[in-house]
Amino acid sequence: MEFKANTVLITGGASGIGFALAERFIQAGSSVIICGRREDKLKEAQSKYPQLHIRVCNVANPAERTALFAWVTETYPGLNMLVNNAGIQQRIQLQQKPAWETLGEEVAINLEAPIHLSTLFIPHLLQKERSAIINITSGLAFVPLSNVPVYCATKAALHSFTLSLRHQLSGTPIAVIEIIPPAVDTDLGGKGLHTFGVPLNEFTDAIVEQLKMGSIEATYGFSVESSRATREQLEAIFKQMNQPL
Repeated sequence: MEFKANTVLITGGASGIGFALAERFIQAGSSVIICGRREDKLKEAQSKYPQLHIRVCNVANPAERTALFAWVTETYPGLNMLVNNAGIQQRIQLQQKPAWETLGEEVAINLEAPIHLSTLFIPHLLQKERSAIINITSGLAFVPLSNVPVYCATKAALHSFTLSLRHQLSGTPIAVIEIIPPAVDTDLGGKGLHTFGVPLNEFTDAIVEQLKMGSIEATYGFSVESSRATREQLEAIFKQMNQPL
């Protein structure tokens, strides 16, 4: 996978892994569009890289996803990569009867949005060279944590969807790539909750190197094939980070 000479849309790209990937694409000479719910965060990201293109969009909303697709393909017709990165993580006790609006938002952002955006962009991406759909899942798709049950479920479902999407698009110009982070030191779920995780730049640099070498499942600190067969390897990683399963 080449990081230069692309036009890339990254959802949730104003911070965390999304912004770190945006930086790497920009530094390699690609054009990058980021979207997110908060205009102030988008403008903050743009102040660091004035060449960033920004768009306010709540990907939890189907109408806004459709509008995003129409705007991007009209304004940046050369777009050849979609990075489904936007995600939220909520600590939930199911026995406390959380409101469906709370649970449903997590499902909509983490799962519905990547599926919907993928289906919207596929016809466009089929017409482009070196096109790709990149889905950000999680090691928690393989080893769930009980205090973030909806997050784990949505990431497991997105992993499954990515496998099916890759199979359906085999033989087309579209590469289907999955990035599978462990715990990374970002503000996912709230500031200071993931300080035990891998430093963001260390993780991103390692992932970028894997993608440049042609990996379609980029991981850090564990093997996807091993994790499909056993829990022990990932359990050891989370225990080393003092994060209970």
